[in-house]
Amino acid sequence: MKKQKLVHYNLDIYSEKISNGLEVNVIPKDGNNIYVTFVTKYGSFHNEFVPVGKKEMYQAPLGVAHFLEHKVFEQKDGQDPFSFYTSNGADANASTSYIRTEYLFNGATNFKENIEYLLDFVQDPYFTDENVEKEKGIIEQEIKMYDDIPYFKLFDASLRNTFHSHPLKYPVAGTVDTIRTITKEDLYTCYNTFYNPSNMFLTIVGNIKPKEAIDIVKKNQAKKKFEKQGKIKLGNINEEDSVVCEYEEIDAAVEIPKCTINFKVRLGDYKFNEVRNYLTFFFNLRTGATSLLREKLKNEHAISGGIGFDVIDAGEHVLCAASFDSKNPDYVVDEILKAIKDKTAEEVELNRRKKTLKSSLIYQSDSVYSICEQINRGILRYGEVVIDENANIDSLNIDKAREILSTLSFDTYSVTVVKKK
Repeated sequence: MKKQKLVHYNLDIYSEKISNGLEVNVIPKDGNNIYVTFVTKYGSFHNEFVPVGKKEMYQAPLGVAHFLEHKVFEQKDGQDPFSFYTSNGADANASTSYIRTEYLFNGATNFKENIEYLLDFVQDPYFTDENVEKEKGIIEQEIKMYDDIPYFKLFDASLRNTFHSHPLKYPVAGTVDTIRTITKEDLYTCYNTFYNPSNMFLTIVGNIKPKEAIDIVKKNQAKKKFEKQGKIKLGNINEEDSVVCEYEEIDAAVEIPKCTINFKVRLGDYKFNEVRNYLTFFFNLRTGATSLLREKLKNEHAISGGIGFDVIDAGEHVLCAASFDSKNPDYVVDEILKAIKDKTAEEVELNRRKKTLKSSLIYQSDSVYSICEQINRGILRYGEVVIDENANIDSLNIDKAREILSTLSFDTYSVTVVKKK
């Protein structure tokens, strides 16, 4: 068991990779709650891969990772994991994203029983033709529900308009048509490949003794046998630099139109982790809460609320997405395009951004959820726990910011608007 200091939280972290490859991280924190996540590095991105024990590339149906998340809760003995956790004084949940599937619980008591149950139900899949067929109707209703929500219509359409072949263009849950093709064999193929302990990790944050927690996990895993597994081979993604559609309007029941501009930026010689903070800094500087543009648009009553911004890893590209609500979206789009043409940045502005990032870490340190999420994000993004985020923030410098901004181009973009026609 290795002990390190999470400098930015002023907390200790205890880590151990047990014999079957499962990585366990425990962060003791005073308080009443314990928050636990069991994560596999598998999401909707991973729809093309070589299955464990095979040699040929396999194309999984779209949405199978999310479908699998649902079916992992199906137990052979008929017990409902959600009911188990409720009766044991805890809350349980799960989620699927583009790059991970996560199972979790949080509660103040019965830690041993709760974590053993989490490990046991996730690691004991039970798929049949009947229960897979039954789940299709449930997930189809979930997909249709999201199709009726304007925000999700905008999000899905904007990605579809941006990417030609990158998996980002597809909804995490798949489509009604792709869901209908999923079989129990598909689920077992994906499960056996990605739910191996060597592709998973466990994060525990809260009022718990590290050795006690890790010993419970080790004893639980010692009772189970898993195939030794090497690195999973994924399919290649060849994405064009252009966007699929430069402008689209979609009919939706909204009083105020919603709009997203997706800037599709080719990284070239840079890596996503190298540019992420600099791009976030730049777009906050030009369109964020304290920017001149936002003040201008608010004074003109041109936007309702602010301009949201996100930076998303897209392999050889980075997606910079700006979203807002406006009765005149075309005008706001033009103003944003004008604002980002000015790529100048001053050191005082970057230093202000660095202080904001550090203050957000102080704010997060009170939340077991935020601490756990920061640990998980570091493992997924960098392949390891980030133990000093402050040092990463301090390393940001104005010369590098100017170099990156002068090199990267924001000329390729797609605009998607949802409005009542």
